[in-house]
Amino acid sequence: MTEPLLTGLGRRLARGVTKGERSRARLHLLDWLACVAGARGSEAAALGATISFNGWERATYLGNVLEMDDVHRTALLHPGPVVWPAALGMASAGMDARLDAAVRGYEAMIAIGAACDAHHYARWHPTASMGGFGAAAAFGSLIGFAPVEYAHALANAGSVAGGLWHMRHAPGVLTKQWHIHHAVRTGRDAALHVHYGTTGPLELLEGPQGLFAAMTQAPGPLAGDETGWLIHDVSFKPFAACRHAHPAIDAALELRAAGRLLPPFVVETYADALTFCDRPDPTSELEAKFSLQHAVAVVADGRKAEPEDFTPEAIAALAGLRVQVTVAEDSAFTARYPAHFGARVNGLELVDTLGDPERPVSEDHIIAKMHSLARWGGLATSEAERAVRLALEGEDGAAIDALLEAWIR
Repeated sequence: MTEPLLTGLGRRLARGVTKGERSRARLHLLDWLACVAGARGSEAAALGATISFNGWERATYLGNVLEMDDVHRTALLHPGPVVWPAALGMASAGMDARLDAAVRGYEAMIAIGAACDAHHYARWHPTASMGGFGAAAAFGSLIGFAPVEYAHALANAGSVAGGLWHMRHAPGVLTKQWHIHHAVRTGRDAALHVHYGTTGPLELLEGPQGLFAAMTQAPGPLAGDETGWLIHDVSFKPFAACRHAHPAIDAALELRAAGRLLPPFVVETYADALTFCDRPDPTSELEAKFSLQHAVAVVADGRKAEPEDFTPEAIAALAGLRVQVTVAEDSAFTARYPAHFGARVNGLELVDTLGDPERPVSEDHIIAKMHSLARWGGLATSEAERAVRLALEGEDGAAIDALLEAWIR
């Protein structure tokens, strides 16, 4: 008899986490804290402060506000905003336990997400539809699950998977942030209920009325194996825009550094980048973050693609440059996607983007991101330094709780 997919994944999650994975997790913790810090002044922050007294729960609304959250390319999802609140969701847990929980949460969310296909991504928001798996694995790790308990928690979390992309067509809503909150709470509750005896359908993924049958047309194998951890395959986002706009920003920056970024600007990239980011006339901050035209205009104007470059003021100031940007699909980029997010701007081609494993950013770069977003969020330099110290060196898990509770009021 074939072993259920979730049984094998549960066994994989129960492996020991090494010091190397914990060190990698610390970088992602700092990156997530930077995103939270930068979103402190948002409408989502006010809502988060209203719904809970717990720092981790307040932060569920903030990790993806700035569109700077980490991303896994083939799974096409953002693990950090879901996994970290879940990994921080037990007040008594020490730092190593929280780091281990995050590594396991990344593993579950990416492993299943990467098995989904283009049909899934066209309709479902994968960070939401796969997020419950990540949160269940992370909180199960804090509890101390055995392999079969992980499998049951994943099955129950996945049995209510969802999150439709239609919120992209309703400007100004907080549905994307609600998706994260819902995924965290659903996965956490699934793990808690399994701890007290609830079981789940272990063939939830491959079963005749399971997740793959409902949400995909041609599912692939689960990503990863028992020889490593998928957190090492996650990309960091250096620019304050949709990841689909990053390749064009990256290429434009290289051209600018060489003194070759001159109008007119021609962007060639993969099909999904156009689906999500072909927006010549953005009217809001969020639309600007999902605009290839605005992204290139930002760089052409000498800016760094930071949060202030996507505000209404920046949208108005860059109108003249945006009209000089044309975008088109290049089938070669589409063929390499999603394993590679690439673009060509005025003839300069990049196959991979800054922040990808093939072109990694340094620890110093993530520290600088923390300082930049802390300033944007109205925090003192000392708070950014505090976050860096706690994330990269701290051993007191409760100190992270206190940090979040001070930031989100």
